[in-house]
This record gives sequence, structure tokens and C-alpha cells, in this order.
Amino acid sequence: MTTGTPTMWAFFIAFVILALLVDFYAMKTQGAHRISIKEAASWSLIWVMVSFVFVGWLWWYLGGPSGEPLANQKSLEFVTGYLVEKALAVDNIFVFLMIFTYFAVPPEYQKRVLMIGILGALVLRAVLILVGAWLLARFHWLLYLFGAFLLLTAVKMWWAAGQEPDLGSNPALKWINRKMKIAKNYDGENFFTVENGVRVATPLFVVIILIGIVDVIFAVDSIPAIFAITTDPFIVLTSNVFAILGLRAMYFLLAGMHEKFHLLSYGLALVLAFIGTKMLLIDIYKIPVAWSLGVTVTILALTMVLSLYIPPSDKPARPGKSSLSGAPSARLRTAKQAAAQRKG
Repeated sequence: MTTGTPTMWAFFIAFVILALLVDFYAMKTQGAHRISIKEAASWSLIWVMVSFVFVGWLWWYLGGPSGEPLANQKSLEFVTGYLVEKALAVDNIFVFLMIFTYFAVPPEYQKRVLMIGILGALVLRAVLILVGAWLLARFHWLLYLFGAFLLLTAVKMWWAAGQEPDLGSNPALKWINRKMKIAKNYDGENFFTVENGVRVATPLFVVIILIGIVDVIFAVDSIPAIFAITTDPFIVLTSNVFAILGLRAMYFLLAGMHEKFHLLSYGLALVLAFIGTKMLLIDIYKIPVAWSLGVTVTILALTMVLSLYIPPSDKPARPGKSSLSGAPSARLRTAKQAAAQRKG
């Protein structure tokens, strides 16, 4: 059952298309450049404001000024889902940072990669959410499966918190290296180039593929979480989309803060555990949406504050192979030298 009328769906689609056009126009006008903290903060604030303009419209359209209970309920579900998805996106951002660092992607090229990744995530999420809503409407027991999956994900996230992933042993990266010829250097923002008379993929193309894989994993982890808050396809999709739209700006804002909030992964694990438990108890006791919002905000705020007061443990990072061709750090040095020559 959904509250989304044809008018609401049309307004939402038009709203998102307009937002993307503005974002693309700004990106094309500015060209390839390093995103400053100030610029990232400004865009992050704009996207948050855009999201709340939409939920304000939703509240008004559903009769909020007249005291309609449905308006308050759906608006609260949107805000809770939006916050949960934003919180889970933080962990996703740190994975993006790891990929960009591994491949030494120049900062001025990162925003185009993120924009393409966001478009892919929007399409993927729309498909998965609509399919998931259709399945849940027919097979209620899938909620228990989603709840168990979230609990398992929470345990894995808690266990992996603080560890440095070894991207060099990633199966997807190994497969790409076997199947494709990869250039030694970047060629601007191009995904393909000609090297020794042969058309080959640039490292930036490999980064795009890995970002896409991360988007899939992220969607599989986060979409069940929003279904624990509401099964209304309109609220699920809109809260997800608006959380994703500001992902690029949020990346540049938080990229330098991943070490400062080193306990945040533990907080995200607790949030997933809470949401998974809520889903498993749905037929015994339905936890109010307001409680979910309060618990999520409290956990995230507490772990961020504790991160500022508790120093990170000195765990040795697991060694990673930083080369697609197998030579340790060779590709990183080559990319950095090429970037330095371009800047010079």
C-alpha cells in the first residue's frame, strides 16, 4: 500500500530531474577542479535543504496544515528513513575514499566518477525498492529474512570496524585485471585512451566499475533497513533518492574526517542491529517510528562524540597491493607523478 498518487510521483520525478540538471550544469560550468571543504559544505547544506523542502511539500500535500495524522506519520517516516540512509552512506563514503586513495585518483577527477556512480545508484535503488515492495506485499515472511540479514550485517560491520580493507585481494579487481588491458597513466577524465597504438581502459574506468560494485553492496545492505521503518514504496524510494543525491558533496566534506570519527562504524553496526531487531519483532511489537529516529540519532551522536575523546587504537594496517599489474605501489607512484606533471 502506498500513499503515492500519480501527482505525487510526477512531482517527485520532476523535482529529482531538476536537481540533477542543476548539479550537472554546475559540474560542467566549474570543470575539473579540486573541491574545497567550503564548497562541499555549501553543497551538502543545499542538498539537505532540498530534501526538507520536499518533505515539507509532502506534509502540506497530505493535509498537514489541517491536522491530518497521515501527514505527520509519513513525514516522520521520510525523515527517519532519510537519516538512516544518510548514516549508512557515511560508511560507503569511506570505502569510496579507500578506492580513490588506492588508485591515487587526482581530486579534480573524483567528482565526475562520483556523479556517474550516483546516477547508477539511483537507477539500481529504484529497481530494487520497487521489486522489494512487490515481494513484501505478497510474502510477509521476507521481513524476517531481511531482519536476520541486517543482524548478520551488523555483526560483520562491528567485526570489521577499524580494520584496513585489502583492496589488492579484492576478487572484482583481480577479475578486471585479468580481463582488461589497463593504461599505466590517467588521461584526464577519459575512461579509455590509446597506448602504444592500442585502445585500453584508464585506471579511472576501473575506479568506476569498483564504485558501481560498492553501490550494489550498499543498496543490498541499506534497502532492508528502510523497509523496517516503512513499507510504503513512495516513502522508501523518495527518502533513499534524496539521501543519495547529496552523496557527492558529503564525500568531499567527510573525506578528511574518516580518522576523526573512527568509532562511527561501531555506531552504524548498532543502528543496523537495532533496525534488524525491530524488523524481527514487527508482528510482536511494532516499535514507533519516532523511537527509531531517536535511537538512530542518539547512537550516531554518541559514537561521534566518543570518537573525539577516545583515541584510535594503533592497529597495524594490513598490507595491500597497490598495483593492478602486481608491482607494489608502482601504479600509485606513476599516477602521482602524472598528476604532478599536469599541475606543473
